[in-house]
Amino acid sequence: MNIIEVSNLSAFYESRQVFKNLDFVVKEGDYLCIIGENGSGKTTLMKILLGLGIKHTGTIKLTGFTKREIGWLPQKTQHQKDFPASVKEVVMSGFDGPGFFGFKYSRHQKDLAKKNMKLLDIEGIAEKSFSELSGGQQQKVLLCRALCAAKKVLLLDEAVTGLDDTSSDELYSLIKKLNNQGLAIVMITHDTKRALADAKHILSLSENAHFYGKVTDFNMQSKGGVE
Repeated sequence: MNIIEVSNLSAFYESRQVFKNLDFVVKEGDYLCIIGENGSGKTTLMKILLGLGIKHTGTIKLTGFTKREIGWLPQKTQHQKDFPASVKEVVMSGFDGPGFFGFKYSRHQKDLAKKNMKLLDIEGIAEKSFSELSGGQQQKVLLCRALCAAKKVLLLDEAVTGLDDTSSDELYSLIKKLNNQGLAIVMITHDTKRALADAKHILSLSENAHFYGKVTDFNMQSKGGVE
């Protein structure tokens, strides 16, 4: 079943058209990687899916969840790195509700947060300060935060940027694990080799043309992909 259907989507930033006439779908349990050069509209597309006020035309249909039930891991910022809270508080802030930093959250939400922390192997650092963690640990915590919000799909924007090879491999493995458990993944990446290894579908954005389809078809068309 299609959980996201995008039809004839065009995006605009001020007076510039970022991309036009984009069509693609995300199925239940899909793993879609979005690739393309800087400025091709990858992050803009994600912000449109999240409903963050980007000017656009076309249609987007979500089935089985709302925009508020999308898990989102944005690009890492210095503000995130220095966030003055515990790991548990950061994870709990992923829930949409009246709670703030662990207060007034439901028992179900608290239990789900514990389950997700265990799944991502961060329950042992739940009380540590987020700002004192390594880059790889911080990304796992932010992934867990996004997971708490996600009903059917996770959107990830350059999730491994700035991480060493070991931390990157670990994060990719966790993302693949979540996908194997049935969660749909939509991920922006510059790591085309890894995208082609893990993804089921590819969306390639470029100034002149777009490609959306299976990884095998992308390989045949591009003769190895686009760096």
